[in-house]
Amino acid sequence: MRIRKALQTAKETSGRSFRCARRRTAKAADLAAALAIAILAVGFAQAGHAENVRRIAASRQDVQAKIGYCKDCHGPSAQGYRGYFPIPRLAGQQPEYLENQLRAFIEHRRTNNIMFNVAHTLNPGMMSGLAAEFKKLDPPPIGGAPKGLVAAGKKIFEDGVPDANVAACAACHGPEATGSGEIPRLAGQLDPYVIKELTNWGKERGQNPARPDTSAVMSPVAHSLNKSEIEAVAAFVSYLK
Repeated sequence: MRIRKALQTAKETSGRSFRCARRRTAKAADLAAALAIAILAVGFAQAGHAENVRRIAASRQDVQAKIGYCKDCHGPSAQGYRGYFPIPRLAGQQPEYLENQLRAFIEHRRTNNIMFNVAHTLNPGMMSGLAAEFKKLDPPPIGGAPKGLVAAGKKIFEDGVPDANVAACAACHGPEATGSGEIPRLAGQLDPYVIKELTNWGKERGQNPARPDTSAVMSPVAHSLNKSEIEAVAAFVSYLK
């Protein structure tokens, strides 16, 4: 009897010890989980803070200095440049579109070696600062497109090309071609630049299928317009203010 009682006592003691140990283990696991969550929270907070720092790092003086550099090619008022190689107007452009395109050069979604070299040196804060400054500029359009094409371009812009299943340009770019968000402003854009972009869309845009963006919607449109239609639309938007 004594032996049996001793065994029973030992068994009960062992059970209590096991339950205590299990509770201690559970508490330790809970503590470790809480600590891990806290570490992650701090990490995310620091990452968010770092991103905010990068976004606000560009001072007005730095932005203005970089704007001056951009204007060497894009013109003194960012109105664009007509030449053998047309350089686009940036004045009045939608900031979100400009920032997206700068990232597109960096991520090789859009191919342009010159702009890749320019864009990859810019942090998010500088991109935002530049885009905001360009939005404020409002020089008159350079013009120079054949005015005889404007009427046909206006019709395509407003009504599209139903026979080719091309929607009206105004449906996305707005009735005044001023764009919105990631949809670019076309008003006042140089006609040779618009012609070049629409003609070479598949060779310059969407070059990184793993990272598609809003420009993908233009691919079927660009491919469905013939040369004369592209030239007409380019002439029309180039004179818009």
